[in-house]
Amino acid sequence: MEYVYAAMLLHRAGKNINEESLKKVLSAAGISPDEVRVKALVAALEEVNIDEAIKSAAPIPMAAPVVASQVEAAAGKEEKKEEKKEEKKEEEALEGLGALFG
Repeated sequence: MEYVYAAMLLHRAGKNINEESLKKVLSAAGISPDEVRVKALVAALEEVNIDEAIKSAAPIPMAAPVVASQVEAAAGKEEKKEEKKEEKKEEEALEGLGALFG
């Protein structure tokens, strides 16, 4: 992913995405660039219009409602588990009282 991020940073800065500039960005970020990956990414991006690819990408905010509903569902499951534990404790307590009077 860091290679793609470096390419996007170069694109945003208006710089050419070539092997040398990509290696410089990666090195500046403390990443030791892999020659093969750098060459492969530069070759793959040569014929891609990055601006068009960004425009046609699905909007990220769409994921937020999905994540929120998953969090709510998980919270609901936790509440149900806690309720079951409390019910078990109550039943055990009642059984213990029954033994006293039984």
